[in-house]
Amino acid sequence: MDQDIATFDFIVVGAGSAGCVLANRLTASGRYSVLLLEAGPRDDYLWIHIPIGYGKTMFHPVYNWGFYTEPEPGMHNRRIYWPRGRCLGGSSSINGLIYIRGQPEDYDHWAALGNRGWAWKDVLPYFIRSEHNTRGASPYHGDQGPQWCSDIRERHELMEAIIRGANELGVPRNDDFNGPTQEGVGYYQLFTRNGRRCSSAVGYLKPAQGRSNLRVETQALATQIVFEGSRAAGVRYEQRGRVRQARAAREVILSAGALQSPQLLQLSGVGRASFLQDMGIAVVKDLPGVGENLQDHLQLRLMYKVKKPITTNDELRSLWGRVKIGLKWMMFRKGPLAIGINQGGLFTRVLPESKTPDIQFHFATLSADMAGGDPHPWSGCTFSVCQLRPASRGTVMIKSRDPKAPPAMRPNYLSAEVDRRCAVASIRFARRLARTKALEPYLGEEYKPGDEAQTDEDLLEFAREYGATIFHPSGTCKMGSDPMAVVDERLRVHGLAGLRVVDCSIMPTLVSGNTHAPVVMIAEKASDMILEDAAR
Repeated sequence: MDQDIATFDFIVVGAGSAGCVLANRLTASGRYSVLLLEAGPRDDYLWIHIPIGYGKTMFHPVYNWGFYTEPEPGMHNRRIYWPRGRCLGGSSSINGLIYIRGQPEDYDHWAALGNRGWAWKDVLPYFIRSEHNTRGASPYHGDQGPQWCSDIRERHELMEAIIRGANELGVPRNDDFNGPTQEGVGYYQLFTRNGRRCSSAVGYLKPAQGRSNLRVETQALATQIVFEGSRAAGVRYEQRGRVRQARAAREVILSAGALQSPQLLQLSGVGRASFLQDMGIAVVKDLPGVGENLQDHLQLRLMYKVKKPITTNDELRSLWGRVKIGLKWMMFRKGPLAIGINQGGLFTRVLPESKTPDIQFHFATLSADMAGGDPHPWSGCTFSVCQLRPASRGTVMIKSRDPKAPPAMRPNYLSAEVDRRCAVASIRFARRLARTKALEPYLGEEYKPGDEAQTDEDLLEFAREYGATIFHPSGTCKMGSDPMAVVDERLRVHGLAGLRVVDCSIMPTLVSGNTHAPVVMIAEKASDMILEDAAR
């Protein structure tokens, strides 16, 4: 181990959606020094920055952790692939770019659970502060923030038909899912700027990297939080075969995500005492909630053959089609290269007890046997639907004291009865949409689930056989004051000094939508709290 241990005011573990925000905001005044540790490399890979490169990074051995769950009992004991970003920007460098905040009720619920300062009225200013929306400023949007949010610059014939079909079912058009109401159908806004991805690394970290009080270390895997008594005093990490250590004069902040923040806590002796003792780890703090409360959105992908050659499958099938896509992007920053995969969305209710939308669609003018896979050799599209607020709960627990060994991820999909009901109801709604008059000229055969699947049991069987993550694991270091909470309302780890968690894992309940924008908001709010506490 290196003998010279450098000291920083703050050490941030993980340069993902949250970590890049913290690195920028905590160094902005010049008063505090920050060490940002990232286990992966820099975000130099071309396909990170071109939106359709989502397909290139989905299985990349360098830029993706490529995790798999444990065999899932409710999913035919399948091990389900869980991609997570492994480079500057983290998962914001490889995600589907969709800009969704969730519903106001999500955050009001957090506050109702006892988390003061997390109601919708409290968090909306941070969403606005983070945002540079190409539509300009409004009561709901900002135009001065680092995180660019852009409209899709051209309309698609099939997406327009989907919107008309949804209108037939009573779902109104909605041109802003992050405005006054989420319910409706329309085009997504994307985290792009002029046809290029705007990850947290691009929006937040890049402008800060010239600051003398910020040090960014890549290829640096955090292996242990160093404690002095009950205070987090630093971090041990491995970099290019050498074990290094850094001290934190003020705080260690974990932003390694919902899988690796609890992993690092457990490796460092923070978690359920009996479990840690069984693993041969000395207990620093008995916190039974570490790694519990795992939640994720389960994705069910219905695919249809399209009667007209207007899909991305068609454009990618020929050399000339691919050349046209490339030229359109280079000349106009338009077309599939500028969008990624999903163009439009729909939020509606399918369960009688739901007071707000309980399902979300991602519509893609492309089809493949799995997300990020090779497109089908025929004209195709995908109606991907997920339940917004799943009741199923799982765990993330280390399997080894080796920090390089992935933890055991057990989401327990479809273990709750309401989740099974919602899965069936969402598939039935998707089929009703596909058979509307507006879509009759466009959609042909249902490739999956296929016409033979008709009963509730058939549709649930389809969900179990083909369902997969939509990449939103959350909740494993939840915020609260109950016995299973890991952090308080200021995101400080209960019972320990100098240690916070700032990422998706602090969500007590999963938000109703994609998670990147909420994590950026969490980090914006956390940075204010950290600076306030430091000033005291």
